[in-house]
Amino acid sequence: MTTDKAQAPMSAGRILVLLDGSRLSLAALEAAAEIAAARNADVVGIFVEEINLLRTAGYGFAQEVGGSSGLARPLKMAALEARMRVLAEQARRSLQQTMDRRGLTQTLMLCRGQVAEEVLNLMRPDDLVVLGRVGRSCVLGTQLGSTARVLLRQAPGEVLLWTEPRPQHQHRVVVLLNHDQVGNQRAIRVAAELARRNKQPLSVLLRSKSEDEQTQVQAILTYLQGEGVAARIKSIATASASAVIRAVQEEDASQLVVSRTSSIFADQSAEALLSELNLPITVTP
Repeated sequence: MTTDKAQAPMSAGRILVLLDGSRLSLAALEAAAEIAAARNADVVGIFVEEINLLRTAGYGFAQEVGGSSGLARPLKMAALEARMRVLAEQARRSLQQTMDRRGLTQTLMLCRGQVAEEVLNLMRPDDLVVLGRVGRSCVLGTQLGSTARVLLRQAPGEVLLWTEPRPQHQHRVVVLLNHDQVGNQRAIRVAAELARRNKQPLSVLLRSKSEDEQTQVQAILTYLQGEGVAARIKSIATASASAVIRAVQEEDASQLVVSRTSSIFADQSAEALLSELNLPITVTP
């Protein structure tokens, strides 16, 4: 990690926030606004009319089940389109009100298609997309929504999976890296930004099969100290997702940052890790 590059300011990318009318998407909107204010970034709200749902409504046998009543009723195209118009208007108002309170510039993009595909089409490498870990069609729980799973692996920029507020005792930002990723500047810079903004200390967890090289570890500490971040570095054995989960929990993590190039994504452990840890998680390129 070279000092001159590491100390470069965060990129001036946009903050994209996925709005779907769910309670969690409104919480994600508030989180996106805070980040945009800190970065002085423009905000783009994205509302997608789900084409697959509209196609389903075209079948005469299609039914929907009321969330509160549990009663089945026909799924009509006209009623579904009207409901989507209402949700889109709610998204527009929520976006405008949230950003106006902070004096931020915002735009609402209305799309029709598959949600993940539409977000990927709009996203640039310097952008951050913020979304709830589950969408309107899912119940809250440990599982990730289908859109979240696609964006985590394919988005060209950063992805922040937002979840419900954390217990107050959680007080450290944690960044998870492989031993050969100690020069991963973007993940470390994002974690440092979070730690500064939240006024929290930072833990760097290095997954390694061997002893860490002290010069690399010292480079990270020197950078973080220069950023005014209180940090510690711990080496953990390269192991299963459950072992990594325990290590993150032991750090009292309030948020987690992990690089998409981490081996935990390569060995199919990522979803178990991200599903089990019920806290906001940022995945960087």
